[in-house]
Amino acid sequence: MRKIYPDARAALEGLLQDGMLIHSGGFGLCGIPAALIEAIRDSGVKDLTVVSNNAGIDDAGLGLLLKTRQIRKMISSYVGENKTFAEQFLAGELEIEFNPQGTLAERIRAGGAGIPAFFTKTGYGTAVAEGKETRAFDGENYVMERGLFADLAIVHAWKADTEGNLVFRKTARNFNPMMATAAKVTVVQVEHLVQPGEIDPDQIHTPGIYVKRIVKLPEGYQKRIEQRTTRKRVTDAIPANANASAAGAESLA
Repeated sequence: MRKIYPDARAALEGLLQDGMLIHSGGFGLCGIPAALIEAIRDSGVKDLTVVSNNAGIDDAGLGLLLKTRQIRKMISSYVGENKTFAEQFLAGELEIEFNPQGTLAERIRAGGAGIPAFFTKTGYGTAVAEGKETRAFDGENYVMERGLFADLAIVHAWKADTEGNLVFRKTARNFNPMMATAAKVTVVQVEHLVQPGEIDPDQIHTPGIYVKRIVKLPEGYQKRIEQRTTRKRVTDAIPANANASAAGAESLA
């Protein structure tokens, strides 16, 4: 099966439709499928329900789709740092389904595992549980959450082979692996594309069977940093007189 596409637009061709449910990987701006998000924006598809840990920021990530009002509903755990999101939500123009972060992750994982629903303690007795089935197990109360299975998953991987076996790097291994398993079609943007056999099987995070389409990112692709926080590095240098003092103490022992 041909999985490699020349660019993000081509990789999404024939997949997009109004009103669809999309999993979008990443956390903040880390590991987001930015090129694929831009291609969705350019397509003009609308009334989308998007599952993502957060809604990006005003000028990057899913913030681009909010700006063009292509998203009708967000299923997320955090939506701060996005003025556009707040304005649309407060104006009643955008629907939000909040999930505790662990619950959101498990809903996606369950969707990929073919589990339609599960029970969790998290959120019981709060607004999170409103309208949902609750049940007691062994004297403890639980709320039922539904698994999430999308029409389309867009994810970002550090490395992939042409069969679609994926490797995620460091904190970009956040929601991307589970989302890749939980959709009818998974499209991946990748930084490094190699041939089959070049990735150690023990290093593969997502098997290629889940991946339908791949687009290789261009050289020099820029990954945004949401907030850069730095501090002055503490040196491990030993004071010049420390060894002399230690030698003197030893001679007196």
